[in-house]
Amino acid sequence: MEHYGILSILPPVLAIVLALRTRQVYVSLLLGIALGWWILSDWHPWRGFYSTVEGLVAVFESRGNTRTIMFSALVGSLIVLVQRSGGIHGFVNAIDQWMKKMAHWDAAKRRRRIQLLAWLIGIVVFVETSISSLTVGTLFRPLFDRMYISREKLAYIADTTSAAVSILIPFNAWGAFIMGLLLTQGFEEPFSVMFRSMVYNFYPILALFLVPLLILSGRDFGPMAVAERRAVEEGKVLADGAKPLMGEEIINVQPIEGIRHALRNMAVPIGVMVGMMPVMLAVTGWEKAVEAHPGVPLWQLVFYAIGKGSGSTAVLLSVIFAILSAVALYRVQRIIRGREAIELIMKGISHMMPLALLMLFAFAIGAVCKHLGTGLYAAEITQGWLMPQLVPAVVFAVSAFVAFATGTSWGTFAIMIPVAVPMAQALDAHVYMTIAAVLGGGVFGDHSSPISDTTIISSMASASDHIDHVRTQLPYALTAATGAILLYIALGFFL
Repeated sequence: MEHYGILSILPPVLAIVLALRTRQVYVSLLLGIALGWWILSDWHPWRGFYSTVEGLVAVFESRGNTRTIMFSALVGSLIVLVQRSGGIHGFVNAIDQWMKKMAHWDAAKRRRRIQLLAWLIGIVVFVETSISSLTVGTLFRPLFDRMYISREKLAYIADTTSAAVSILIPFNAWGAFIMGLLLTQGFEEPFSVMFRSMVYNFYPILALFLVPLLILSGRDFGPMAVAERRAVEEGKVLADGAKPLMGEEIINVQPIEGIRHALRNMAVPIGVMVGMMPVMLAVTGWEKAVEAHPGVPLWQLVFYAIGKGSGSTAVLLSVIFAILSAVALYRVQRIIRGREAIELIMKGISHMMPLALLMLFAFAIGAVCKHLGTGLYAAEITQGWLMPQLVPAVVFAVSAFVAFATGTSWGTFAIMIPVAVPMAQALDAHVYMTIAAVLGGGVFGDHSSPISDTTIISSMASASDHIDHVRTQLPYALTAATGAILLYIALGFFL
């Protein structure tokens, strides 16, 4: 694969800079996509325009992209159903009862405990990043609003716990993908190599533990401190002029009058969605596991099947099963009948169209970056001048840049592992630390890039303005990234 030199990085950089400066994320992404295709078309006006349109259409040629967009739309249906059934109110009431038992707590202590609970829930739901972000954002948004905690803070907690935990506890599609890449580099036991590298995966570890440190200390900084002061002092969980990805039409869906606000109306559908994720991974990966590992014990075969399953298929089927279980549960209780359930499902989908469009643009600019060789160019310019001791630190920095510019951690892994592993072996650098640096750099992009699907879904689930989420979270992500680079430099000279 070749690249276009410095031109390779212009489209994603243009899109990101424009999005941050103008807050017009759709227009910014579209201009970045168009610039990329004009470069690929040798600046021919008509071919560039035509290729831009075809590039957007081509997003749906990938089944994984289509499933993810469908998942994003169907999430709206699940949220509307759960709210209409009184399930969210039931969860809030349950937390209120718990808080009443701690009536001696002051307001600041209650705010800290709720934030820590959201952080813990995000850690527990490690099977898939989208489901983790969705669960934390959906469940805790009413509680955060009631306690005047900013939507930006909720989006930060949901975003940070999702990818960080998924990479540190890789019993999911992430682990399978990474093991597959390690196999192509000649590692006969990729599972062992992956786990030996986890101790050096400093970025997600630091990012994950920065959350409770900030919560317990109450010392937010940067734009997040401004957002938190606004929420506490002015009672505004969103900034003036903010445009949350989830519209008020979904956020303000009221429960049916006269019904009991039962916690089970939320717990059952969300539990089905989370629980079906590993089941669907196992189902979709079963045939590959049987072919690759004949004769192994059943429990091992299940583990291998989860590792070989399709993540995009699993999340889509999980949310469909959650919707079906919700409709069945509410019909048994006679609170939502068939016709109203269909209307609510369609309402949820319709209000998620802006999010689906944003996902379309994010996938399209990722495809442009692949054609331009953006990641390859970023990796190539670092070769030939590195000291062995600095390899992990530089690999982390390059991986972080690639992930930020392309918005995909998985794409970063695919680009950087084939480059970083041979580089580390040739320069006699620490191979396990270098692998961890690639993985941590990829997660940094998931946490900080405005075109990352994980960042987008976190904004959506928390009903936060997307650019406000990126702006408030970026200083925290950079803090963890700086700590990771310093650790890689220090250990590079001592190990």
